[in-house]
Amino acid sequence: MRVITFNVNGIRSAAAKSFYPWLREQKADVVCLQETRAQSSLLPPAHYHPVGYHCTYRDAKRRGYSGVALYARREPDEVQSGLGWPECDAEGRWLEARFGRLSVVSLYLPSGSSSPERQAVKIDFLKRLVGPLKALRASGRDVILCGDWNIAHREIDLKNWRANRNHSGFLPEERAWMDKLFGPMGWIDAFRAIDPRPDQYTWWSNRGQARANNVGWRIDYQIVTPGLADRVRAAAICREPRFSDHAPLTLDYDYAF
Repeated sequence: MRVITFNVNGIRSAAAKSFYPWLREQKADVVCLQETRAQSSLLPPAHYHPVGYHCTYRDAKRRGYSGVALYARREPDEVQSGLGWPECDAEGRWLEARFGRLSVVSLYLPSGSSSPERQAVKIDFLKRLVGPLKALRASGRDVILCGDWNIAHREIDLKNWRANRNHSGFLPEERAWMDKLFGPMGWIDAFRAIDPRPDQYTWWSNRGQARANNVGWRIDYQIVTPGLADRVRAAAICREPRFSDHAPLTLDYDYAF
């Protein structure tokens, strides 16, 4: 089973950079997109509902902002769009598709970099997210949480970690939350389950030559329940071609889909 997660930073922009021809070549079973920044009702079906996939979008109410999508080769048994709280649902940040005992989620956590007010929203989101994540773990389902979490967990996960210790995305309270996620809450960072190397990033600033010099952050994840951790067979970050300031993250699982 191949699963791709990717922050497209505007689905129309990514499409204009030939994202969909690239996607056809990947033969992915499930594709999770974040920051679609579009009203799906205005997207031409022939282009944004690729052949062979069942496609679901969760738009933000605000036009040109946030939004997630999920494409799957198999029609989901059930789709949960949103979590039932306005800070999440009005901004289009959660989409869960269920296939038998498997759940795949496309999740886009808020960024706090623009202002202290947005950082407060981000921290509140993290606190409120604990309940749904505990419920998923308690359900006994196999779960893959795909998405842009806007947090680099450890020093290995960003190039200039010393300079960013007081910046949103690498704050002590954000990293402590991730420690709990991968500790007492029992979730697994699927990429790190098989790739412990440094310099593995999924986002780069558009300033300077950050991408060319690989001065980046690893903030896009596939986070899984423990039963899936040993089923990860391959992981890849596709830095080229460039469709966004993020890169697609692909994981292959030994799992019947």
